[in-house]
Amino acid sequence: MSGYGGGLTGRRPAPYHGAVLVKWIRCTVVDRRGFERGQRKWAGLPGEPGFRGQGGGWSRRRPDVAHVFGFWESRAFYDSFMARSHDRLAAAQVGTYRDMQVKLFDHRFDVKTGFEPRFADADVARVAHCRVREDRAEHFALMQEKVWNPAMAGSPGMLRGLFGEGPGPEFLVLSMWNSAAEHGKYRAERVERLGLRAQTEADVAAMTGDIVELEQAWAV
Repeated sequence: MSGYGGGLTGRRPAPYHGAVLVKWIRCTVVDRRGFERGQRKWAGLPGEPGFRGQGGGWSRRRPDVAHVFGFWESRAFYDSFMARSHDRLAAAQVGTYRDMQVKLFDHRFDVKTGFEPRFADADVARVAHCRVREDRAEHFALMQEKVWNPAMAGSPGMLRGLFGEGPGPEFLVLSMWNSAAEHGKYRAERVERLGLRAQTEADVAAMTGDIVELEQAWAV
């Protein structure tokens, strides 16, 4: 996908343990068949130094919106890939999408245990992007760790996830589930109550999210 490297400028937070860089790409697809053909070209990524994994799929809410999640060992490895190999791999998807947004996040901690960028055992991913009031950023991160994470980790069907931090301050919560039905039960039963306990409204200036139907052919 051409331009995967754009979209973020300004202060970047210091890396957290593991220094894993998470890349989230969202775009509106105008040529679905061409886009999917091009997506398979990214199968060449495993030969890139520092590459950890990539996967994605289609929005359940807007069938023309695609999400892709990529994982790199460090910003240095990622920058090297962008300078050397990216444009060659991206060429196959030129003209198949519009309105691309790219954001980069540093992995801060796992949701559940031992996050790995694997997609084969998951049917859906939930992505939540939060722009947080600057004076509430540490409280928001603490509530994610102490309130939201245990609730998600204890939910049947939740496989693994991560909490990432970007400039802004912005945060990404990515979780993988073995079915949309299990994720739906978690939302219906717990989200409102947990939000009150975590004082989410006081922390968050803006929040967007999506449920992504994972395409196994995109997993690298």
